[in-house]
Amino acid sequence: MRRWRHLILVLLAALIACAVTFFKKLPTVDGTVVVVHDGDTLTVAHNGGKEKVRLQGVDCPELAQQYGRQAKQFTTRLCLGKAVTVKVVTKDQYGRSVGYVTLPDGKSLNQELVRNGMAWWYEQYARGDRTLEGLQEEARKERRGLWAEKDPVAPWTYRRNNGY
Repeated sequence: MRRWRHLILVLLAALIACAVTFFKKLPTVDGTVVVVHDGDTLTVAHNGGKEKVRLQGVDCPELAQQYGRQAKQFTTRLCLGKAVTVKVVTKDQYGRSVGYVTLPDGKSLNQELVRNGMAWWYEQYARGDRTLEGLQEEARKERRGLWAEKDPVAPWTYRRNNGY
């Protein structure tokens, strides 16, 4: 019995140490959104510089796609000129920071886009995100945003079919 208790405590300590290390490595960027490129990409000014940010786990329609302009307008309305916090997860192949954006009111921009039918849950890059999955299902059932269309085309399909 004592041996098991000791093993559980050692495993728990290792798990906590890994979690602390993992979360310490995720940089946080506090700044002001100065450019909204499209629905899921923006530039944040901070510490005298600028950082281009791609939203983690979501994919908005391309600007040339139906709802692409609406997604950009939605993102612009929520964050342009406002202070945000970006929890960076990684860098993408284009050198952009990829992360979660928290708006001044504490809401997640990533989640608000999906909740309002302005973006797809990008399952390929956020498989375990049950929150985004649930928000997409809710938006689809309520026929919000792009889900009002009979057969909306996912942006990754649109890009593939149009040589992006």
